[in-house]
Amino acid sequence: MKCKKCGFENKDKSKFCTKCGSSLNEPPVDDNNSSNSSSRYVIVALVIVIVVLVAAIGYLAFNMSSNSLQDSDNLEGDNASDSIDDDSQSDESYESDDDAKTRRVSSSDSSQSSKEKSWESIGSYSGSGSGSQSISVPPGKIKVELSAFPIKNYATNHLYVSGSNGESGGVDWGSTSAVETRSDSFTYESSSEELFTIDYYETVSWEVEFYRYQ
Repeated sequence: MKCKKCGFENKDKSKFCTKCGSSLNEPPVDDNNSSNSSSRYVIVALVIVIVVLVAAIGYLAFNMSSNSLQDSDNLEGDNASDSIDDDSQSDESYESDDDAKTRRVSSSDSSQSSKEKSWESIGSYSGSGSGSQSISVPPGKIKVELSAFPIKNYATNHLYVSGSNGESGGVDWGSTSAVETRSDSFTYESSSEELFTIDYYETVSWEVEFYRYQ
C-alpha cells in the first residue's frame, strides 16, 4: 500500500506508513477543494462590500436630490411672497386720501366697540352677628349680590337688603331649614342715588356687594 502523503511503499495490511507514520486509511487532503472554498468566501465578501457601497451611494444621491428640490421650492415660495408684497405695496401707493380717512374712522369705531361694558364692583360690605346699616348707592344700572350663614336655626335668622326705591332681596331660614349658606341677588336701574338698608340677625357671617354696569 502506497502512502498517500510521502509515497512510501508499505505492506498491504499496514495501517500506518512505516516511513512517515501517517494513517494509510485517511483520505488525502484535497488542496484544490480547500482553495476553491477560500475563493468562494472571498467572492461572497466582495459581493457584500459591493452591495453596501451601492446602497450607500444611492442613499446619498437620494438625499442630495431631495435637498435640491426643497431648496428650489423654498426659493419659488420666497419669490412668490416677494411678488405679492410688491403688488400690495403698489396697490397701497394708489390709495386716495378719502380712503385713508375712512380707514382711520373705522379703526376708531372698532376701538370704541371693543371697550365693552361690564359689571364693576362699587361697594362691598360684610360682617357677622345682628344689626343693620345704611348704604348710599349711586345712580345707574345696579346689581346686588348677598349671602349669609346663620349661627343656628332659630327660624328668625336672616339677611335682608332693601332700597328706598322699593327694590329688595334677602335670605332667611325656617325652623326646619338646614343650617347652611344661602344667597340671593337682584338688579334695578335708577337715574338717581338710592339709599339701601342692610338688616341682619343671628349670622355667623354675611356679605353684600353692589355692582354697576359701566
